[in-house]
Amino acid sequence: MMHDTLATALSNILNAEKVGKEFCIAMPFSKMLKEILTLMNNKGYIGAFEIVDDGRGKLVKISLIGKVNNCGAIKPRFSVKKGGFEKFEKRYLPAKNFGMLIVSTSKGIMTHTEAIEKKLGGKLIAYIY
Repeated sequence: MMHDTLATALSNILNAEKVGKEFCIAMPFSKMLKEILTLMNNKGYIGAFEIVDDGRGKLVKISLIGKVNNCGAIKPRFSVKKGGFEKFEKRYLPAKNFGMLIVSTSKGIMTHTEAIEKKLGGKLIAYIY
């Protein structure tokens, strides 16, 4: 039984990237995973992804383009105020303005730079660079 499906999916992506595979399968599917993959696709870290129903449950087939250096889920999900992202940037990202933190806010899931622009706080979910 998996406890954190997001962490499992992100580690599958990272392991497939390190080996040099073109595709990765992440399962089980969730709405949060879809939102995060959409963000990663829009920012250019992964290629297209497709949701496949295999009869037992849905899974996601992700096209990899070789842009992910590191990614992972942030546990515990730290709460961040609208001005407190810099501390976590230093902790999880290798340099300023390099990579992104993924944040769950009251306005939806977004990157930390979008949350700073909209002056929102939230819970940290994942990081990628």
